[in-house]
Amino acid sequence: MNHNVILVLLDGLNYQVAHHAMGHLHAYVEADRAALYRLECELPALSRPLYECILTGVTPIDSGIVHNNVSRLSSERSVFHYARDAGLNTAAAAYHWVSELYNRSPFEPLRDRHTHAPKLPIQHGLFYYADHYPDSHLFADAEYLRRQHAPNFLLVHPMNIDDAGHKHGLDSSQYRNSARSADIILANYLRTWLDSGYQVLITADHGMNNDHSHNGLLAEEREVPLFVFGAGFSLDPAAKPLQTELCGTICELLGVAHDKPVCRELLT
Repeated sequence: MNHNVILVLLDGLNYQVAHHAMGHLHAYVEADRAALYRLECELPALSRPLYECILTGVTPIDSGIVHNNVSRLSSERSVFHYARDAGLNTAAAAYHWVSELYNRSPFEPLRDRHTHAPKLPIQHGLFYYADHYPDSHLFADAEYLRRQHAPNFLLVHPMNIDDAGHKHGLDSSQYRNSARSADIILANYLRTWLDSGYQVLITADHGMNNDHSHNGLLAEEREVPLFVFGAGFSLDPAAKPLQTELCGTICELLGVAHDKPVCRELLT
């Protein structure tokens, strides 16, 4: 397809909260200019294993990234690898675990926080390492990377929703308001991204429970949203994408060779 793609990974966003709290994103859905799907995350419902799942299409029990303390480079091929090898430009504004998975491990802030290295899978990166790093700053980091480097694939990965969930739990005003805040921040960028020709996917790694955590089989821990925007998407309400299909579907949008599963119904 040869589209440029932005993947927004709203860490820790439960599907039901995304469904009722994110008015700007839903305005696109109500105008038939976007679609919202319900995904069930793979197990375990933990961040680092699911970053790996989303970006490589490989489940945690097969990737070996089975909990958050597995700190090493991925042994799988990610969207970043496929895009770089096809001569495309990659970038990420993301939590430092993403850098550890695909660029260099362990993460060294003075070396890795600002990354500009054409030979690495993530060629341009702004990586943070505090869970309370403001989402407003993270989105500004991402937009800087987009304007400065014109990436064909850009990952945008804020952490404040997950941070609020761990501090206050699923059924808290702080958690819900953190999702509302992310929606408002997205409103500053989404139209510009779409007008610039990007296909945009907005999803989450896992949800949140009332114990201020996530790792189990509860629906509130496993059900996450997938919003899609752009001419590359069918907006077919019958499509049933899987979390393991996001990597291959993004590769299809980018027009790069890959060997990952794809949700064909999601695409035009």
